Amino acid sequence: MNVKPVWKFLAIVFVSVLTVCSAVTCYFDLDGSVEVKDIWRMREYSGENGFVIMLPRENELPAIANGIVHGVEDQNSQTQEEIPPVVSEPPLPSWQPSGEYTEIDRLILVNKEYPVDQNYIPADLVQLEYRASNRSAEWQVMTREAADAFNQLCSDALLEGYEIVVTTAYRSYEFQSYLYNSYVEKDGQAAADMYSAQPGKSEHQTGLAADVSSPSVQYRLTSEYGDTAEGKWLSENCYKYGFILRYPKGKEEITGYIYEPWHIRYVGQEAAKEIWETGVALEEYLGKVPDSMSTETNYSAAIDEIADDDR
Repeated sequence: MNVKPVWKFLAIVFVSVLTVCSAVTCYFDLDGSVEVKDIWRMREYSGENGFVIMLPRENELPAIANGIVHGVEDQNSQTQEEIPPVVSEPPLPSWQPSGEYTEIDRLILVNKEYPVDQNYIPADLVQLEYRASNRSAEWQVMTREAADAFNQLCSDALLEGYEIVVTTAYRSYEFQSYLYNSYVEKDGQAAADMYSAQPGKSEHQTGLAADVSSPSVQYRLTSEYGDTAEGKWLSENCYKYGFILRYPKGKEEITGYIYEPWHIRYVGQEAAKEIWETGVALEEYLGKVPDSMSTETNYSAAIDEIADDDR
């Protein structure tokens, strides 16, 4: 038997092993996993079940994103990079419907450019549970879906020590006409148009909007409400229940009205969360910003409070 080819083969294998070991250092951790330190421009990943994957840099991000590997060591920098943990957001509040919901257009836009029909009356109006006692109960109603969300909002706020109640919610075309005309008579149309909607152009007629207040401001509608503990809680949490602050500060030229920290509008939890996270007005969210916005109206000088009355 000619042993030379065998020894030649073994010699080649031995040299190859030495070459590989000079380039790659392997060692075992106590948990049985194998880690590999590589001198080339590669990155090393320890697999979930103990195996090691070497990936070129251009392939590493997809592997991390797909959760295939974890743990990274760069041989040049010798620094260990930790993949940030996935932080799950707490679930939004939920509640049991008080009855069968009538289909509604949660994202209906009603403003100075998009009026609602004079004869429009929302279906399924129900009484709200949390109400200001010094206002008429007739106008403290909303569509059932919005009402359930509002009641849950007020209930959760109260558990945290914040009393929030509705002053008025749904308003008929006729009631809004009465309010608007009284403001025009008192302050003039230019001023009234900055804080009160003309009949047919009020969100309140949809049954999806509500004016709220608290005892800390004697249940008034005032810009000071935004600085109260209740107003801050409302601003930071109403989106969780499907509501937005409809007329936020800094968006007056878009919404056409002064800052109203008391006026909330139901749009549903998904849309409310997106609007809250992006900080846009409803017009911006819907892509219906007015073509010509007034830059001469002095909203900051407008009357921001009408005691014992409604907007």
